[in-house]
Order: sequence, then structure tokens, then C-alpha cells
Amino acid sequence: MEETAPTRGERAAGGSELGSVKRVVLKLSGESLAGDGGYGIDPMSLDATANQVVEAKEAGAELAIVVGGGNIFRGSQVADSLGIEGATADYMAMLGTVINALALQAALERRKIETRVQSAIQIQEVAEAYIRRRAMRHLEKGRVVIFASGTGNPFFTTDTGAALRALEIGADALLMAKNRVDGVYDKDPRTNPDASRIDRLTYMDVLSKNLAVMDHTAATLCLGERLPIVVFDILKNGNLRDILRGERVGSLVWNSGKS
Repeated sequence: MEETAPTRGERAAGGSELGSVKRVVLKLSGESLAGDGGYGIDPMSLDATANQVVEAKEAGAELAIVVGGGNIFRGSQVADSLGIEGATADYMAMLGTVINALALQAALERRKIETRVQSAIQIQEVAEAYIRRRAMRHLEKGRVVIFASGTGNPFFTTDTGAALRALEIGADALLMAKNRVDGVYDKDPRTNPDASRIDRLTYMDVLSKNLAVMDHTAATLCLGERLPIVVFDILKNGNLRDILRGERVGSLVWNSGKS
């Protein structure tokens, strides 16, 4: 097979495992902020997440965060039941991500972490509009940037928004934070005690086996640029810091060119 020029993923990773990384996008699901209740914002989960971000900043990371909104409003589930048009339901869900972003910003600023929220839909009273160069400048100045509203378009998930933002800002890796699930499994470990964790897999494994990592659009974006993806448990203390130090945590999705 003909060799190609190294991509950002290959520059960030060493050998067959992810090396230490500098600039990352952390994808937080709404459920990770809801805790065991599954709805709303759980103070303990919010604090645990904020503490992990503090550790990441202390490790020297340039950190951007994309937040989901499923703990507030999930458009795909309510569009039919409420008789709401799909596009409108998705815009409503985007507003849920803004709520989560503002809550996380408040938690980080209580910890003296300078934070900016950028929204893909304009809500100028509470968030900056998303501007790529401004976001990158914030990161260079040591600020955490929280991206809200996904891509700003209906019919695209916040997973796709996370992949898109990671590529736009030149991130070294996309970190997919899960709620008490420590990686990728061949079946749902919460309902199947015999589920096996897959520590190393390729983008095509995700696409062909329909594994619960991210949606296919997001995975395809990452495949095109060979952007490494790490799937890990955000609520386990030290996990985020350890990933940034190059330690083996969770499951790594990446095509290194080696088996």
C-alpha cells in the first residue's frame, strides 16, 4: 500500500498507542452531567467533571469541550410524541446544550479556570458566537472553550459537532467521555455482565460493527483525518489527566497503519 503523508493523528500518536497530547476536544454527553438520575444536572457529577478539567489544565492541556443536551431535551425522542417537526425539536435540543455549557462554565469559574462558551446558534447575551480563530486564540491564552449547540444545524448530533470542532481547531485527539463506562464493549456492559471491553479498534470497526462510540457521520469525519478517539469514564478520578500524559486509559480508536 502506498504511504501517505502523516496526518494530525499520526503526529499525535506514538507507536501503536496514543502518545501525550497537547490540544484536545472533550465530548461530554448530557447523561454524564445527569448522574444516576438520568435527567437534569446532578451537582456531584458536575463537580466531578469540573475537577477533572482542572487536573487537565494543571497538566498543561489546551482543552475545548463539546457538551450534549440529552439530560435536558432529546429531540429525536420527543419529536413524534409531541408532534413537533424534527428540525424544530433539534433546535430545542441545542438550547439544552447551552444550559449544560453555562452550568459547566460556572463550575469551572468557581475553580478559577478562565472559560468561554461559544454557541453555534447566536445567543449573544450568554455566549459568544462560534468563531474558529477566536476559539483557537482562547486556547492559546490558556482558557477552556466550551462549544454549545452542536454544529448549529438540525439533523446532526453533538458527536458530529465534536468531531467537526476537533478538526477545525487542529486538536490532537477527540476524547469521548462516558458515564461509568470505561471504554468500548462488544455489547452494553450495563445490561450484559459477559460484555468484553475492546481496548484497541479501528474506525472501520466502529462503522461496520455499529459499536456505541459515536454516530457514523462523526466516525467518518475522524476516519478521513485519522483523528485518534479515546473512549473513557469521565467520572473516574484522574482519567482525563492520565490520557493527556500518554497513559493507557479506556479504548483507543485509531488507524495507525499497524495491526
